[in-house]
Amino acid sequence: QVEAVESGGASVRPGGSLRLSCTISGLNFVDYAMGWFREVPGKAREGVAYINFNGDSTYYAKDVRGRFTISRDNAKDTVYLQMNSLKPEDTAMYYCAIDVTVLAGTMYYGRDSWGKGTLVTVSS
Repeated sequence: QVEAVESGGASVRPGGSLRLSCTISGLNFVDYAMGWFREVPGKAREGVAYINFNGDSTYYAKDVRGRFTISRDNAKDTVYLQMNSLKPEDTAMYYCAIDVTVLAGTMYYGRDSWGKGTLVTVSS
């Protein structure tokens, strides 16, 4: 059974930083490209960051490029999202995704296995 456990979300002021973590169990982590998606009520879940299986290729949604950094530690089966210069519009529930691809600037997840997410709130 595949399980994803996200952590690190919090309430921060605009301009602040957070580091999200997601640990995966139940599959061979190193075999999969990973990503982070976010969701706000009333909108579709959107991809924000992608990383390939060994970490040497990344992709970011336009809205977070230059502010967010995705990384992974295959020895720990964990993917991270460093978020800097946070804005109120970054407020969302963040989820890690498994088996992610990027096509024409859109991120897709290959496995419909989601954790509970971690809530990021950016507000003054």
